[in-house]
Amino acid sequence: MPAAFTTKVLDLTTGRSETVTDLTRACEDFLAEAAEGRDGLLNLFVPHATAGLAILETGAGSDDDLLTALHHLLPADDRWQHRHGSPGHGRDHVLPALVPPHATLPVLAGRLSLGTWQSVCLVDTNKDNPDRQVRLSFLG
Repeated sequence: MPAAFTTKVLDLTTGRSETVTDLTRACEDFLAEAAEGRDGLLNLFVPHATAGLAILETGAGSDDDLLTALHHLLPADDRWQHRHGSPGHGRDHVLPALVPPHATLPVLAGRLSLGTWQSVCLVDTNKDNPDRQVRLSFLG
């Protein structure tokens, strides 16, 4: 009988610029092993205080639009009380309140059940920490 709960940690390097990193393929690869054709839920969690997860279209400009919108909502300037790190880094600590560090997605017959243009993405505006982890857990 397959395990009811399986977890894997993705280690990622996002670099020294703000990024939206598509994790969809990594999620699909994980589910190919973990789900074994079963229905269930995929939970993603980012154990960082300055990154989040978003479900959005990528490749058509929406990922860049998201970063632009975050710049308008959370400017990288000296208005933030949290002041360590590069200038404006305090905004990175507010990001997870708007782009949550978790997501739970349906899995049907072992496959991620996303809409046609939806992708699972890591959103990282923190230029000070290029090393990230994302925990994937399948509950069947």
